[in-house]
Amino acid sequence: MSKARPDEESKALFAAVAPLDPRVKIKPMFGSLAGFINGNMFTGLYGQDIFVRLPEDQRQLLLQAGATEFSPMPGRPMKEYVAVPEEWRQDPDKIRELIDQSLTWAETLPEKLPAKKSSKK
Repeated sequence: MSKARPDEESKALFAAVAPLDPRVKIKPMFGSLAGFINGNMFTGLYGQDIFVRLPEDQRQLLLQAGATEFSPMPGRPMKEYVAVPEEWRQDPDKIRELIDQSLTWAETLPEKLPAKKSSKK
């Protein structure tokens, strides 16, 4: 399966809308980039799609507004994640606001610690 690679325009858009919060870590994910707080992913870029993690009520509202379920593997959507509507690419402030909502919600999640590496004897 080939991974969706972001184009330069999508990378620039994601960089422009990603939070400038020092607690946020931008790391590689899905062959692109994603934003994490306390070990929890809350936003990212996959191909040309920017995605966010939201509580169910906000996710449903966004789906009604034209967002799609975020599925890096066809037919296997990630729970709590949606891809931002394509037409929103023309309104970075709207995307930034949505990412800020996602960050605010992700801050309430329990910290996700890295898995311990098993030591082989």
